[in-house]
Amino acid sequence: MGKEGWYLSCSCAHSLVLIFATILLLFQQNCTAKNNPPCPPSSCGKIGNISYPFRLRGEPSHCGDPRYQLDCVNNATLLTLFSGKYHVQDIDYKRYKMVVSDAGAGEDATCSFIPRYFLSDGSFRPTGLVGPDDFGSQPFLLDPIDPPRIAYFNCTNPVTGDPRYVKVDTSGCGSRGHVYALLEPSLFDYRVKDIKVGCNLTVATLGSSRKLPETQQGNVSYDEIHRIIVEGFQLSWLPVICEDRCGKGTNCEVINESNGQVQCNKHYCHYAYHTTDKCEYWQQIIGYTRAYLRGIIFGIGSRITFSTKQLDNPVGLEYFDGGIFIGRNVVPIFVAARYLFGIVLLLVLLIYKWRRRHLSIYENIEIFLLDSSLNPIRYEYKEIKKMTGGFKVKLGEGGFGSVYKGKLRSGLDVAVKMLLSKSNANGQDFISEVATIGRIHHVNVVRLVGYCVDGKKRALVYEFMLNGSLDKYIFSKEGSDPLSYEKIYEISVGIARGIAYIHQGCDMQILHFDIKPHNILLDDNFIPKVSDFGLAKLYPVDDSIVPLTAARGTLGYMAPELFYKNMGGVSYKADVYSFGMLLMEMASKRRNTNPHAEHSSQHYFPFWIYDQFKEEKNIDMVDASEEDNILAKKMFMVALWCIQLKPSDRPSMNKVVEMLEGEIESLELPQRPSFYPDNIYVHDELNSGQTSFSSSSYSDSYHDESITGDSPRIVLDRDRQSISN
Repeated sequence: MGKEGWYLSCSCAHSLVLIFATILLLFQQNCTAKNNPPCPPSSCGKIGNISYPFRLRGEPSHCGDPRYQLDCVNNATLLTLFSGKYHVQDIDYKRYKMVVSDAGAGEDATCSFIPRYFLSDGSFRPTGLVGPDDFGSQPFLLDPIDPPRIAYFNCTNPVTGDPRYVKVDTSGCGSRGHVYALLEPSLFDYRVKDIKVGCNLTVATLGSSRKLPETQQGNVSYDEIHRIIVEGFQLSWLPVICEDRCGKGTNCEVINESNGQVQCNKHYCHYAYHTTDKCEYWQQIIGYTRAYLRGIIFGIGSRITFSTKQLDNPVGLEYFDGGIFIGRNVVPIFVAARYLFGIVLLLVLLIYKWRRRHLSIYENIEIFLLDSSLNPIRYEYKEIKKMTGGFKVKLGEGGFGSVYKGKLRSGLDVAVKMLLSKSNANGQDFISEVATIGRIHHVNVVRLVGYCVDGKKRALVYEFMLNGSLDKYIFSKEGSDPLSYEKIYEISVGIARGIAYIHQGCDMQILHFDIKPHNILLDDNFIPKVSDFGLAKLYPVDDSIVPLTAARGTLGYMAPELFYKNMGGVSYKADVYSFGMLLMEMASKRRNTNPHAEHSSQHYFPFWIYDQFKEEKNIDMVDASEEDNILAKKMFMVALWCIQLKPSDRPSMNKVVEMLEGEIESLELPQRPSFYPDNIYVHDELNSGQTSFSSSSYSDSYHDESITGDSPRIVLDRDRQSISN
């Protein structure tokens, strides 16, 4: 509520500043003289010198003042005055006067001798108040100020005994009653007692200032009255000339009628309902500001009361009338917009609260990431989308999402892993991966550059591995270049070091639970990086046994204790088993299972390898040198130690590194690997002597799928075992 009040106060202050700035701008603009580009004179009928400030309708706006626009109709020049049309008889640009007459009195038509429009000298402002602000709604002054006035009355009975009432013949008009014209009637002096009973005023107009000698005696004919109406009356536009030549609000007078020279007199300031000669700069600012504010108050009042009483008679002051416009139109719109904005803001807050309540399952991700002091950078989803170019280049796809190639603003290539929203309802996989890899800094562990959390959208940004995953190099695939045994051996040692580091080199013991070729990435120098910590778990370093309620990992690489509770507790030895299965495949360049083999002992390749070592037979790899066979034999021997059935029989990863880097003569043959302690194994007779094989002779029937959940069941056969979901 405090913030809302502060916001309203700031907005109101800002609005007042804008209004004050507008006043100053208008004041400055109106204090400068007008610059009217010259335009050639135009003509219409007998008026052949139409020029500034006059212009004909349709001419460019800069050719004259829009308040002095004339019409040319049937070769006659017409001036619109108080909504009536008047014929222009003459325009005098030296004295700044023009003569106009009622259009109805000058046109030859039935009843055209009767004026069409009502006009009196009271319609004009007195000449004593000069300046354009005093014109009211019309930019003219009467000159002289007391022209003859003619009124027409329609009486129900004939008027007798009063010579002022001049009979008007209306037989051709078809009108009822008796029409009389009065020259200078007392009606205009507001003495209504002189109006005859039964007579109603019909229309009034002004005439020529030429006096008739018979006027005072009342002996005037209607022809004379009609003639002075046709001759017309004079109007002056001198105030606008004073404004152009002397400045706004300055009085002036014509001192030379031969050339139109004027003399500037005293300067006046015209505020709302107030004219004064106190026109200092600061006085004008105060006066115009008061006029503006007064107009705003009037406008707001008229809008609140639904009344237009204050608007029926415009003052003619642009500041005051501008304030009325603001108060009547701008302020209500502004207030309505503020209330509408407040309602929309309230709805947005309610929707946000509702969504927060329904997306509370993701709050634990936010809290964890904010409370953890992790090095990775947090990105917005729009940044993730931008760095991947709209997810154009897809590197791969797994059970937990897709991986896309991206580029950081620094130019570094990255791999962006977009996690599926259904992968884990509470975001535990995402938390595990960020928490695990975020604290690892090792040459053989992939580096996490950043992450993104945006509702259901979650992403991990890794350093880009140019050579992809290991599986395409150890298994025969089209378009892949096979690696040498020396390089494979170096990669195996790097993988072992990376796993050893996450087991014992961090503050927390990290169990990966998904070591497999697909999760080993290779950089441009074929340095291996352990990746994909989606199934990883963190435990204290001194915990030898960790609690685990469900099997997790990939079939074919999962340790037996993940399936069977009677095998002992789950520990870091589960990753050792997975590494052994991986090492076996790296050394043989084939998958470990082959259901299409001729001998039952070859269904599971580690059994076959063990049998070869037990029989002290040589294992010669295809297209391998003697040194390569020695490296392969060392890798097979270490792998057999790693895949021992009992976790206690397996070495630690530090010991595995020592075994790989040591001499092969120091390695002893371990016990035979097994699926289950009570399994019955039928040994097939193998041909004596040297045995060789090629990876191309084995089909890949294994499907690389990571699983979490209940343990799969074991199917026992006489001479083979298989794992099924």
